[in-house]
Amino acid sequence: MSVGADEARTGADDRGRDETPDERSDRNWVELLQELRVMQTGVQILTGFLLTLPFQARFADLDEFQVGVYLTLVGLSVLTTGLFVTPVSIHRALFRKHRKPELVTLSDRVTRAGIVVLALVFTGTVLLVVDVVVGRTAALWASGSVLVLLTALWLVLPRVAVRDA
Repeated sequence: MSVGADEARTGADDRGRDETPDERSDRNWVELLQELRVMQTGVQILTGFLLTLPFQARFADLDEFQVGVYLTLVGLSVLTTGLFVTPVSIHRALFRKHRKPELVTLSDRVTRAGIVVLALVFTGTVLLVVDVVVGRTAALWASGSVLVLLTALWLVLPRVAVRDA
């Protein structure tokens, strides 16, 4: 995703690119923003979905477990949104201070945390929906499967790709 601040400061080779540390930081910042745009859209749609649920007729039928899952999901969804917007706030704080490598590094870390929380939101949403529609046992299996799938796609696959590169 992004190079660390040390690499950007030292001008370490980034796969043969002929660019200055400042150019590398600029490129990495633009790439990170593109990734955030993709993720923010999904998070906004999911958060909007969650926020409309209490206004549905069947919401009153949820049991205590389902309400707890729902409230946890709202909190995690808001946290995910906050994490994905944080790089903009960091950028505002560091704007014109010639600290782009630090901006990229910190924003990368915050975004990675957001991805982890997003996986929990997806998993929990599957848990809630399947629990309401089918039942608790199916919901636990379905949400567990989603968590395993997302861990494989978002954590394991990128590490394998980096190792093989």
